Amino acid sequence: MAGALLARLLSSVSGPRSVLRCSTCTVEKWFSKQTNSDNRPKHPLTAYFRFYLEKQSMFRKQNPDLSVLDITKQIAHAWRELPASDKQPYEAAAKIDRQDYKEQIAKYKAQLTPAQELALKEEKRRKMEKRRATRKKRQLTVLGKPKRPRIAFNIFMSEHFQEAKGISVQGKMKNLFDEWQKLNSSQKQTYLQLAEDDKIRYENEMKSWEEHMAEIGRVDLIRYKNKSKILKGNKAKEKASSKKRLTTSNKSSGSKVVSPATNEKKVKAKQSEE
Repeated sequence: MAGALLARLLSSVSGPRSVLRCSTCTVEKWFSKQTNSDNRPKHPLTAYFRFYLEKQSMFRKQNPDLSVLDITKQIAHAWRELPASDKQPYEAAAKIDRQDYKEQIAKYKAQLTPAQELALKEEKRRKMEKRRATRKKRQLTVLGKPKRPRIAFNIFMSEHFQEAKGISVQGKMKNLFDEWQKLNSSQKQTYLQLAEDDKIRYENEMKSWEEHMAEIGRVDLIRYKNKSKILKGNKAKEKASSKKRLTTSNKSSGSKVVSPATNEKKVKAKQSEE
């Protein structure tokens, strides 16, 4: 658990690919990057992070060819296997730091001006929104939401990126954009048509996906323009399915299905006979 958390923190700073390539970065450097420019007290390290900092250099020396993520996994495994008595010093130090942090943060907030308090709340709100957006994006990926359609230039760029001139990614993209601008209308038409086809693909996949979301109760993920139509369609399907099950059940039991209109006629006929 702790190892996975650290891996996510490292990935959020520089991306998974750069973390895998990094052989010299340390947790200390990461924490220094997260320090604000003001005098706000730093969050205290947990018992596990203390253990990580202590063991990181040793594990790196023992496994020089491993990536940071793999080393993190090994340290996390070592922490899980560590006896409770050996964890106690790290937990005790973390407890003392937490108490110190509470005192420091109380003093820090007491000396803030009203404007600084508002700025702090706004910063916290933005961070929370960013976390929510990240969680939602991750959730949509798990639920299999279709990828958005690509524009014509993106299709052109993906086809020619490898052989594009330039050393950096930004340089390649700039050169490709210049090439795209120089293409005539007939040359661009192929990519424009591919983009239109991708829009159709996206809409078809989204329709099926949204219908599935309605079936599993995730109506909140359906686009507003399609919500009422999909919900009505699902109700009609449920009604037809229920009617079919009732008919099948009556047939299997040997009883005859009688419509309400037929029942009404029988009642009137019986009343006239009386």
